[in-house]
Amino acid sequence: MTNYILKTENLCKKFKNQLAVNNISLSVKENSVYGLLGPNGAGKSTTLKMITGILRATSGEIMYNGHPWNRNDLLNIGALIEAPPLYENLTARENLKVRTTLFGLPDSRIDELLEIVDLTNTGKKHSGQFSMGMKQRLGIAIALVNHPKLLILDEPTNGLDPMGIQDLRKLIRSFKDRGITVILSSHYLSEVEQIADHIGIISNGILGYEEKINPGQDLEKLFMKIVSENRKVG
Repeated sequence: MTNYILKTENLCKKFKNQLAVNNISLSVKENSVYGLLGPNGAGKSTTLKMITGILRATSGEIMYNGHPWNRNDLLNIGALIEAPPLYENLTARENLKVRTTLFGLPDSRIDELLEIVDLTNTGKKHSGQFSMGMKQRLGIAIALVNHPKLLILDEPTNGLDPMGIQDLRKLIRSFKDRGITVILSSHYLSEVEQIADHIGIISNGILGYEEKINPGQDLEKLFMKIVSENRKVG
């Protein structure tokens, strides 16, 4: 029997007269990396914001770990959506100390997180002086503070240089070994292809495709086909 950590059923989000997310039904397998692909403005971020409680769904249902989603589930969900929530006048360690204090966690958790995201040697350098890639990794560390089972990353490689992308790719792939399921959104096909086990392709607010990634699959051709079809629907 397949275990799904997250499922959505006919999820919709309407802003005034605009239907931004149109009956999306996602199925995310436990202990996997799920890539949510789509062009800019497709509805990816809106979908992830509903899953993380930032936005309220207009209609539809979100199931987490076999039960209807409720706000208590956020204790098991970590997220990095838009810019990393950093105090730029604080070091990496101090940023994490703020969060571990809120959750009543020991300082040993800070050491664990710094090691996971490879920021152990940043010392007294303020996070405002970090490179974009380092800021992203610190943002992920903050999202991991409370030992989440599900990690949601919205366009995590945006603005990164090739080295930063490579580091982040390696980090994301390592989470499965830690028992963490990852949902990441992107419009970079090659990035998702190298990281994800399963993909969903969303365009014009519609989920047009959801399946396991197959070796040798022409993802670009598939992506363009789905996007084109959903534009016609719109």
